[in-house]
Amino acid sequence: MLIYENRYLLGTSLARPIIARAQVEVALAEGATHVAHGATGKGNDQVRFELAYYALAPHIKVIAPWKDRAFLNQFKGRTDLLRHAEEHKIPVEATAAKPYSMDENLMHKSYESGILEDPMLTPDPSVFTICRSPKDAPDKGARVELHFKDSMPIRVKNLDDGTTYEKPLELFVYLNELGGLHGVGRVDMVENRFVGIKSRGVYETPGGTILHRALRDLEGVAMDREVLHLRDSLAPKFAELIYNGFWYSPEMDFLRGAFNQAQSIIDGYVVLELYKGNVIILGRHSPSSLYDKDLSSMDVEGGYDQTHAEGFIRINALRLKAHKVIMRKGGAD
Repeated sequence: MLIYENRYLLGTSLARPIIARAQVEVALAEGATHVAHGATGKGNDQVRFELAYYALAPHIKVIAPWKDRAFLNQFKGRTDLLRHAEEHKIPVEATAAKPYSMDENLMHKSYESGILEDPMLTPDPSVFTICRSPKDAPDKGARVELHFKDSMPIRVKNLDDGTTYEKPLELFVYLNELGGLHGVGRVDMVENRFVGIKSRGVYETPGGTILHRALRDLEGVAMDREVLHLRDSLAPKFAELIYNGFWYSPEMDFLRGAFNQAQSIIDGYVVLELYKGNVIILGRHSPSSLYDKDLSSMDVEGGYDQTHAEGFIRINALRLKAHKVIMRKGGAD
């Protein structure tokens, strides 16, 4: 799993190409020439939807009311739309009592706009509906065992009560519920939209947070060092492509192929504890582990001749010595 700007787990970003693909499939099946979306002209979703439409059906035409002048003349913003909805008895979640927008899917629930546009405003506790505050989480943590095959979660077991799930949807829903109960997965941040505007977003992503922490830990024992470092060097670009709406692009195909290769044979399980907003790793095991206890131990020689380290260090020190000599000569001049 990847993170945009080191904090956002891409919940909304991942949903948009799925929605767009379904729209295009229906449009093509019905012989429709247009598709529509209600995203504003300031946000990321307009880009995500429309780039996906055009990538999947280059001939398609898009109806986007928030970029229509007649629509904008009637509705200046959210307040006008809420008033219109109230007058015409159109049910919407956003109200004067909850003046912010919400977006929810299996991955997460997000909140933005309205009163949340003030980056100093602390969200009222009533805003959150998935993750408890860590202060209100149980005093006893939950111990969980998560199993992976080729980096994909295949089994979750609650070590305290024996609850077990193996089907992907049931597994993810359970982690959402358990993580939310223990206050895991809240994020409050200011991020950079693709259109060049900074935006404050508040997110609840309990299941995704747990899986991300567990998989990263398992990779520590099962993924080759250079593959891990190379994958991590490409990860910010991969997350950026998802965030910016380039899911259906040749560069995304390239990176997904590379990442799928990197994720193969990352097998095993991680034992962790959920406690008051924290995901605490307790242990990990992998049948494809590259970790050698004897080789890394400071207590036994373990097949590694420590005298060889002297030459290794001397070779790596050559350029440092040369740099220091050059710097001294420059200073002398």
